[in-house]
Amino acid sequence: MVLFFSSTVIDPPVVLYMGRDKVENEDLIKYAWPQDLWFHVDKLSSAHVYLRMPESMTWESIPEALLTDCAQLVKANSIEGNKKDNLTIIYTPADNLKKTGDMAVGQVSFHNDKRVKRVHVAQRENPIVNRLNKTKVEKQVDHEQERVDRIKKENAAKRVAAAEKKKADAELARQREAEKAARSYDILFTGQEEEEVPQKSVREMEDDFM
Repeated sequence: MVLFFSSTVIDPPVVLYMGRDKVENEDLIKYAWPQDLWFHVDKLSSAHVYLRMPESMTWESIPEALLTDCAQLVKANSIEGNKKDNLTIIYTPADNLKKTGDMAVGQVSFHNDKRVKRVHVAQRENPIVNRLNKTKVEKQVDHEQERVDRIKKENAAKRVAAAEKKKADAELARQREAEKAARSYDILFTGQEEEEVPQKSVREMEDDFM
């Protein structure tokens, strides 16, 4: 079972989720969306909390209030960490999580330590934890089907973007050809006209032969 929470500190609200136990954490490590953010108490046992990242947000620029929500939820779901002050919460994109066969259930490391950020939590803030807990919903999730649906949606969006880019490129090429043709036409008809040769009268032409 997966526990879902809603953080309303930004608009529209965003989803936070975590496994009920270490077995479910294994599934989340495997099936979390690559762009989701993973949160955990540093050097202590805790829940694995994930932030479902909005498309308009990057993980390097999470609003402070949302980051606080994530950190407080992690602390509150750590048996040892919930009792301590001045904790460090670590977080990283889910695609940076590394799992090898010799690791214990729920244990992870990172592909790139430079992509791991830290946030300090001075103490538990009950108003934040209580607000999040009021939104808690427990659901049974078909992780494999969710993964298939996500990939289909992402591929469809990529096809639409590619088609729009192809159309835009074709329109840009057409405009450039039109501009090129217009410049060629202007050059043809705006060049310096040939100097007119004065026309002689019949009498003058007769005098030339005299």
